Amino acid sequence: MVQFTQFVLATAALAGAVSAAPKPPPASNVTVNPWINTDRYVVQSYGKKLNQTIASFEAKKDTLNAARTRTVAQKISTFTWVTTRAGLTGITTAIKEARSQKKGRKKVIVGLVLYNLPDRDCSAGESAGELRSDKDGLNIYKKDFVDPYAKLVSAAKDLEFAIVLEPDSLGNAITNQGIPLCANATPIYEEGIAYAISKLQYPNVHLYIDAAHGGWLGWADKLKPTAQIFAKVVAMAKKINPAAKIRGYATNVSNYNPLNAKVRENYTEWSPSWDESHYASSLAPLLEAEGLPSNFIIDQGRVALPGARSEWGAWCNVEPAGFGALPGSTSNNTHIDSIVWIKPGGESDGRCGLEGAPAAGAWFDEYVQMLVKNADPPLAPTYVKKPKPEW
Repeated sequence: MVQFTQFVLATAALAGAVSAAPKPPPASNVTVNPWINTDRYVVQSYGKKLNQTIASFEAKKDTLNAARTRTVAQKISTFTWVTTRAGLTGITTAIKEARSQKKGRKKVIVGLVLYNLPDRDCSAGESAGELRSDKDGLNIYKKDFVDPYAKLVSAAKDLEFAIVLEPDSLGNAITNQGIPLCANATPIYEEGIAYAISKLQYPNVHLYIDAAHGGWLGWADKLKPTAQIFAKVVAMAKKINPAAKIRGYATNVSNYNPLNAKVRENYTEWSPSWDESHYASSLAPLLEAEGLPSNFIIDQGRVALPGARSEWGAWCNVEPAGFGALPGSTSNNTHIDSIVWIKPGGESDGRCGLEGAPAAGAWFDEYVQMLVKNADPPLAPTYVKKPKPEW
């Protein structure tokens, strides 16, 4: 009864917030969707990793799934994660490869993730980074990571960049303050992301703050605090650079929620955000009330099959799962800029979830085979053309 009462009160609070007259959307909310009429950069290094999966299927005489994997390797856009100072070379590689993929005058959009805050991944630790706040990490992050990151993308004026800022960080700032490392890291996260926003203000750069996912921040009592912390960080960025703005938010990064749930899972019963489309729609009016844009990109690189999880907190190498809707697929939600694949399917979440899973980021070939087999919609095959015989 207590849980039900809390739900009613939270829902009433949400309804009151939504019914309040929102502020006019800012200019960043009405600019042209950057994903329209662009080609999308296909990451060649990811394609090379998938060669192992293609070989695995071919060894089993499974030519269909080998051909489906080839489609992912050659035709589907994913994001490049830049997670260390040494990893900044990944931006240079992405720029070179994206330019080689350009066709005529059509623009190419490159997906990048900026992910190197001090005390990163404060609640789970599977993806802890190279910087620590007690070792001057914030200054190093600003000067040796964000500044050169901004210099690299700003110089490539012939390309467009969609950059996701710091997965999980502000989610932990909202829900995990009982964990001492997260409580101590929160002001570092806020200042670091605000600095990144302030430095990445270029016409060819489109910024998306990570907004976790519906199972984390989509509950009725979490939506308003989520909008408020985003407003706080953007305001901090404006103090550094008055022109600072963002395009929107990225959700479901490295998680498994569907865009549109075919089956509403039992663990979503009390939530208005039982899939990512509903999460975007639930959060949007509260963002607008804070004077923020309400545009989203939704990661569908991996989607859990119905019944795969008994609780929303299951996040590590979930089984069974499959590749989800293709980047650029129709969403039927005006708040969604694009469906994207941010987490490259096949890179392990960590030594958790499944027995024998490798460390975070390591290639998990058995897992990517499952993603191919369970892809929804099924992947179109790409077969190798046999050379014509010479007579």
